[in-house]
Amino acid sequence: MSFSSEVKEELSKINIYKKTNIMEAEVLGYILSGNCETYDNYIEIITENEFNIERLYKLLFNLNLEYEPDTKRKVFIARIKNNDLEKLKRIETISDEEELKAVVRGAFLGSGSVNNPNKKYHLEILLNDIEKAIFLQNIIKKFEVNTKILKTTNTIYIKEGEEISKFLALIGATKSVLSFEEIRVVRETRNNVNRLVNCETANLNKIVNASIKQVEAIKFLKKMKKFDTMPKYLIEIAELRLENPEIGLKDLGKMLENPIGKSGVNHRLKKIQEYAEEIKKGN
Repeated sequence: MSFSSEVKEELSKINIYKKTNIMEAEVLGYILSGNCETYDNYIEIITENEFNIERLYKLLFNLNLEYEPDTKRKVFIARIKNNDLEKLKRIETISDEEELKAVVRGAFLGSGSVNNPNKKYHLEILLNDIEKAIFLQNIIKKFEVNTKILKTTNTIYIKEGEEISKFLALIGATKSVLSFEEIRVVRETRNNVNRLVNCETANLNKIVNASIKQVEAIKFLKKMKKFDTMPKYLIEIAELRLENPEIGLKDLGKMLENPIGKSGVNHRLKKIQEYAEEIKKGN
């Protein structure tokens, strides 16, 4: 079962069947969704998810709304007569916090999905038109969850792990939040470790590459019989570099008879490289 289906299974078990106003609000959310088609005398709510349709059937039954269930291949359908929807025409007046959450939950159940956080962070809800997308986005914003809208498809989406976690909590998917957070913590810890390893590897490569160039310059000066013509302080650091090609500048500086800092070591080694370049140009 996909993570998205697990979330919807959890949502389908939330018991609101003694609260008429909450049930109505959730059905309104289903009607907002992109899987709701409007016809002259009825609407169709379509889904491929069994948890979605079972939840919707229960809501409609408990609200005494007449509906016609249907199945076509793997698609489940609920047809509701327009006359029976009249008492639900109050969506613009909803202000109660629990009702607003129910609207969002219904919309997600109707046409929402969320990726497995092990792969990537992505949650989306497809709406019927841009007005409904903006309307739902404004509701979600009341609960301080940041979303974006892809206008070409009237889709609300979230790509940040923390915001997805907040959204799941908003619609009542408590167990899914815990599961999502557990995966997110492991994933982000792993990413942080990888970043540190990559950073250390990059720094190590930088040290190695710089050391190779320094050693090449020193060996060139020795070959050209110019090594001993350098000042003693350059000869000292050059000999240490030849003996310790893998050591960083800071540690190299500590090995000198009169220790110096990283920048001092770097300055001396650069002078040696510049001297070697001058000799090469002279030849």
